[in-house]
Formats: sequence, C-alpha cells, structure tokens
Amino acid sequence: MTRDGSARAFVVDSRAIVNDAIKYHGTTPTASALLGRTLTAASMMGTMLKDKGNSLTINIRGDGPAKNVIAVSDYAGNVKGYIENPLVDIPKKSNGKLDVSGAIGRGTLSVTKDIGLKEPYSGTINLVSGEIAEDITQYFAVSEQTPSLCALGVLVDRDYSCLAAGGVLVSLLPFASEETISALERNASRLANISRLFADGMSTLDVMNIALDGVEYDIFDELDVAYVCDCSKERCARALISLGRGEVENIFAECRAENKPEEIQFECHFCDKKYLFSKDEALKLFDK
Repeated sequence: MTRDGSARAFVVDSRAIVNDAIKYHGTTPTASALLGRTLTAASMMGTMLKDKGNSLTINIRGDGPAKNVIAVSDYAGNVKGYIENPLVDIPKKSNGKLDVSGAIGRGTLSVTKDIGLKEPYSGTINLVSGEIAEDITQYFAVSEQTPSLCALGVLVDRDYSCLAAGGVLVSLLPFASEETISALERNASRLANISRLFADGMSTLDVMNIALDGVEYDIFDELDVAYVCDCSKERCARALISLGRGEVENIFAECRAENKPEEIQFECHFCDKKYLFSKDEALKLFDK
C-alpha cells in the first residue's frame, strides 16, 4: 500500500503455477502464455477477496482457436485453470512474440466473485486486445470504476516449460494524489516485459520497486501461492446425486445396452484426475 493511501499494489512470481498448468494440460507455448497470463491475473485478484471461502473466476471466451479459458482463485491467491484447446498452435507475431491475442480472438472477459452472498457478483466486458493485461485493466475501469495498471508475462523455454512468469497489478484508491498517479504512469513502460525481469533474476520485491519507483510504500502481506485443485470424490458424489436416481439408473441402462461396463466416470477439467463410480457404489449414495 502506498503510504499516502493512493494505491495498493500486487506482484506475483507465477512460474511454478504456470509450469503446473503446463504439466496438467500439455499446452503448446501459445496456450501456455494465454492460460498462464490468466492464472497470474486471477491469483492477484483473488487476494483482493476478504474472507476465507470466497472465490474469483475469470472466464475468457473468444472466437479464436483457443475458444475458452477459465482461471479460478481462492482468497489466498491459489489458482487452478482450464483452456478448451490446449493444443492451439498459430504463427508468432512479426516481432517474434507468441500471438496470445490471435489465439483467443474477439470475445468477452467475465469476472465472477463468490463472496458468500445469495447471488455471486459478475461483470463482463468486451475484450480490448486479447493480450489479457489490457483486458484486465479495462475490466477494472468499466465494471469496478477503478483505474488500474496491469502487467502480465509468460516466457516459454525451448522445451515448452515456463522459464519465467509473473504479474503486477496496481489499483488506484479514491482521492489518489496526482503525484502518485504521475509516478505510476512513468513506471508503467518499465513493466512492459515483466517475464524478462523475472527471468533476469529479479525478485517480487525488485519488481515492486520498479512499479512504485518514486512512491513510498509499505508491505502488508506476503503469500505463498500455488496451482491447487480442490476436486475430490466427495464433490463428484454430490454432483452425481444432483442428477437424481432416475437419471443415474438410465445411464447404467445405456451402458448395459451398449455392452459397456456399468460405471460412471468424472474427469476434472482443472487437473485431469478421474473418479470412477461403479453401479453399486453410485446407487448406495441414494440409499444413504
């Protein structure tokens, strides 16, 4: 937080998060950059939530080959994510950079916050550039009326692993001073290639010092964040029960008619874990 109360700032080194996403989804470099930037943004935005149990979801839908990207964060910045087409492979831009905007195309970005109310809060904007950072900035400006600065970056190595990744999010508070705003604007250009800053060995504190150069600030919290999927067989069991006994019995009847094993399998989109329910196991859930 800046000492004059003008802004709050977040910095995350998300290399480990992106590498876990690559491991789970087998993404191409372009898909890794797209999903990685979205996960990085979600992690920082998640830490803005107030209470344990709150969650935030970023959903990007486009007409490009990547189709749909989802990132979910808890209040501590832990994230999980999904990209509909992890094998999206399009040519690089003329400057040699991965074409993230081309992968997602034109579409929308939605942010949904589940903060324990009867209905979740949701805001949606049209994508500005598809590069994600500019779109997050636009979301804050339009849906939350909060001027913000966002920088996101994912640097993919030759072996398709993530060499470096990170993000900065600076959010202005009401009655921000002109001096602080001017300093933040001056510093913004130095964050244009944020993944390179981390690749060159900078820490989150080093990057924060760049973002807030010329502005006094205090650190209020430091969190270890990770790619965390909270799927479980118990959650799948609740989903199965929600189908109703009649529908579940119909599924087993179809399996029998098609000469297939009488079982129901759930597959987690976020970590690819599979959960299997036999007929006896499934029907016992309704007996309970």
